[in-house]
Amino acid sequence: MDKIIRTVIGATGMNFKSFTYCLLASLVLGLFIALIHMYKTRCSQGFVITLALLPSMVTVIILMVNGNIGTGIAVAGAFSLTRFRSQQGTAKEIGSIFLAMVIGLTCGTGYIGVAVIFTFIIAVLNVIYLLIGVGEVSESVKSLTIVIPENLDYTEIFDDLFKTYTKHVELCMARTTNMGSMYKLRYEVVLKDSKKQKEFIDAIRERNGNLEVMLERPIQEENTL
Repeated sequence: MDKIIRTVIGATGMNFKSFTYCLLASLVLGLFIALIHMYKTRCSQGFVITLALLPSMVTVIILMVNGNIGTGIAVAGAFSLTRFRSQQGTAKEIGSIFLAMVIGLTCGTGYIGVAVIFTFIIAVLNVIYLLIGVGEVSESVKSLTIVIPENLDYTEIFDDLFKTYTKHVELCMARTTNMGSMYKLRYEVVLKDSKKQKEFIDAIRERNGNLEVMLERPIQEENTL
């Protein structure tokens, strides 16, 4: 088996020792990337395993096409199709996948030291950004969903309540529901006093005929790519 491996590696202009170092480095760094991605993030086991193995896959491909520009371009094109043939992922997942590919490319070209340094820098920055809450939505910001009958004018009906209970309000969505007989409104609000949430909701219920009212954490649709 070792003879076969050496023959294949020799055909691509590599030596067995270099191949082993590159592959081991990509496996270790891939595992490290997966662990960093799991920090303060809920993700599936399948994604974590794939993320850990992806750098080694890319490394082997780059090693195999070493010196063949046409094949390298074809491989890059295949990678670009992966994004459009898979389910929509979060921004962090896409970033981790690109990081894994970069590490694989770097190890595959033999720059193991650069791969280690780059991975360490990205990992440290990722942890720091999470700890200091860069881009994190304030807990005071809430998403308010209100259902009203179609005969009510939603542009002004809640203005006095918003003025009383909120410091900031923005209408994010207005659409019909229930065969067009009702409107569903979604606002982004910042409450003046979080202890008056029930009082605020009860006041809205008096206006909308006791239909659905929901106050929850903000919906971050922009997190998907």
